[in-house]
Amino acid sequence: MELKERAPKELEGLAALAELLDNRYRIPGTNMRFGIDAIIGLIPYIGDVLTFIISTYLLFWMVRKGASGMLMIKMLGNILFDGVMGTIPLLGDLIDFRIRANARNVDLMLEHYEEGRHQGSAWPVVILLLLLVILLIALSAYLVWRVMYWVFS
Repeated sequence: MELKERAPKELEGLAALAELLDNRYRIPGTNMRFGIDAIIGLIPYIGDVLTFIISTYLLFWMVRKGASGMLMIKMLGNILFDGVMGTIPLLGDLIDFRIRANARNVDLMLEHYEEGRHQGSAWPVVILLLLLVILLIALSAYLVWRVMYWVFS
């Protein structure tokens, strides 16, 4: 069943856009589907940035429709994975035909909206990520200091 057929009235536009981005076209003679996300992604780097922006817009739209913090983290993970994989030349383009971050995010939103799944606060994940960033900054500063000490001594 297509996303827009499953979506309640207030999420139909969101589901239709995700459908266009990820599942609009079918390769004749197969069940393989793709959308304009995969087509735009063929443009090196610019296409990946553009599709990342569109996916992020969808994320904000879902948050306005009531996504929980935990759901937002899961959706952001899908977008980041799709964005990072899309930057790999050639392989990223092939992966774009299989990874459907926008459709996955709408599925997550529908599960949240209809079944009450993916509830919870995102603060534990955010705090963990902040601690990881602080640790990486401290490690980088230490390594720069060690290299500078080695170079100038």
